[in-house]
Amino acid sequence: MAGHSKWANIQHRKGRQDAKRSKMFSKLSKEITVAAKMGTPDPDMNPRLRLAVANAKAVSMPKDNIERAINKAAEAGGDDYEEVRYEGFGPEGVGIIVEALTDNRNRTASDVRSTFSKNGGNLGETGAVSFGFDRVGQIRYAGDVATEDEMMEAAIEAGADDVVSSGDGHEIYTAIEDLNDVSRALEERFGEAQGTALIWRPQNLVPVEGEKAGTVFKLVNTLDDLDDVQNVYANFDISDEDIEKYA
Repeated sequence: MAGHSKWANIQHRKGRQDAKRSKMFSKLSKEITVAAKMGTPDPDMNPRLRLAVANAKAVSMPKDNIERAINKAAEAGGDDYEEVRYEGFGPEGVGIIVEALTDNRNRTASDVRSTFSKNGGNLGETGAVSFGFDRVGQIRYAGDVATEDEMMEAAIEAGADDVVSSGDGHEIYTAIEDLNDVSRALEERFGEAQGTALIWRPQNLVPVEGEKAGTVFKLVNTLDDLDDVQNVYANFDISDEDIEKYA
């Protein structure tokens, strides 16, 4: 079983509790627009758009917002976003991957670099961190939709590679090319997932504790709050006590 990052669960929990819903909706809208622009505006014919719309619905994003984001992709002179990935290190050598959608690469690079340097980290070269992660599909369900055995059986039958069940819920991992089919199969049995996405899953975790854990949290959260940043992945392992103290 590949390394399992608590950051994914912490990030998800933060998203559920975050009062700044407008920022969350803004990121989701941007992803929907980009997905629609890259393919057809029909979610049934565009797997990336289908996932983006499903994630928007999972956090109760209004239907009008979703439709407006899709329509924006067809507007003449609309925003032209570029996908950019940054890789860097936090305290204790924690590896961090930052995914952004930007209409100004220089601005975004400056913001990300500054955030790393101000919070005990440093920006590295592309590939400096990602070799220690696997690019996979991830589907998240709440723990009460199924038992661990039920979810394992259903996920493997649907074509998933791995399932991690914990107090935070169920995480199903798939090969990139299988994500859409597996998510559809599980949706038929358990309903809409809490989230479905392509992620960077760490192969190994770096233990971090005490004040260093607090510094890592601040760095990762500050990166996640940048306007152009869509996703942040990190390979740190942290105790439940430090999660409660610093998350």
